[in-house]
Amino acid sequence: MKAMVMHETGSPLVLEELDLDQPGPGEVRVRIEAAGVCHSDVHYMTGGLNARTPIVLGHEGAGIVEEIGDGVTNVSPGDKVVLMWRPRCGTCEYCLTGTPALCELGKVHGQTNELLRGGTRLSKDGVRYHHLMGDSVFAERAVVSNESVIAIDSEIPSEIAAIMGCAVITGMGTVLNGMPDLTGKSVAIIGAGGVGLSAVIAAKLVGAAQIIVSDIVGSRLEKARELGATHTIDSSSEDFTARVLELTDGGAHYVMEAIGRPATIRAGFEALRPGGTEIVVGLGAVGEELSIPVNLLVQGDRKLVGALYGSSNTPVQLPELLRLYKAGRLPLEQLLDQRFPLAEANQAIEHLRTGAVGRPILVP
Repeated sequence: MKAMVMHETGSPLVLEELDLDQPGPGEVRVRIEAAGVCHSDVHYMTGGLNARTPIVLGHEGAGIVEEIGDGVTNVSPGDKVVLMWRPRCGTCEYCLTGTPALCELGKVHGQTNELLRGGTRLSKDGVRYHHLMGDSVFAERAVVSNESVIAIDSEIPSEIAAIMGCAVITGMGTVLNGMPDLTGKSVAIIGAGGVGLSAVIAAKLVGAAQIIVSDIVGSRLEKARELGATHTIDSSSEDFTARVLELTDGGAHYVMEAIGRPATIRAGFEALRPGGTEIVVGLGAVGEELSIPVNLLVQGDRKLVGALYGSSNTPVQLPELLRLYKAGRLPLEQLLDQRFPLAEANQAIEHLRTGAVGRPILVP
């Protein structure tokens, strides 16, 4: 099968013909129908995040189950599935308390770039290739652990299903789980990519009074307004913190930072009203650190927290969001950007970096 491979950081992906093993016990083979291109993939390509090479990138995808290994009961051949980059075992402390995004299995993918039961299922001429986040969906097919898939309604378009696996569940989940009292209040969203725009949809859904969105790309801000933003800030020419303080008469109740840069995280923190909360979902480079004013934190009773995968209970919330989509409540089609064939993954990544509105999609 064909796949896009990263051999070393800083180099373009290479289209190669790889051997894909049969699924072992507890594993599933999926024919990939759509894959979203995410900034996290860019972080791995540039070295901001570390991975073992050679590796097949892509962690946001959907497809059709072709074959299952022994012991797999949650999906069957022919099922349409969303692939998740955070697996859930269902038995650890985090899964049992409703926070499967923190499942103990998650670190296995990140630390080994292998599947949960050990080893990789990708190879070429006897050389083993690695899996990104247990998925590796920049490919025609993928063998993944059964803990990494959720079966969904077959009527859901594959491109919509793909972006559910990262952008939508992260952005919408952060709003729905981290801002439970947002109705009638204000939220400022830093970064209008796929995650930030998903957060706009969720904030409108729950009835936020002010939805303020910041970015440096005008077309992204225009899309944010179409999706429900009440105000936008062009951070290439406007001071984000000052503008939010002005618009909200003293600070936002919530800020969501979807970029992962210390400067924008601090700007968001300083744009909070007393008692407000900033939730950071953007990933920074490994080892990057942040400083904030201590007295502003304490005297303003402000909160600065992180959210992984939208702090979502994915087996429950992802199907719920798809039911809302089918009911016409979530305009997720507006998050889809240009489509690219698999062989043009490098062009899709460059498009993402230079101004894509929403998610570029690879269609193997």
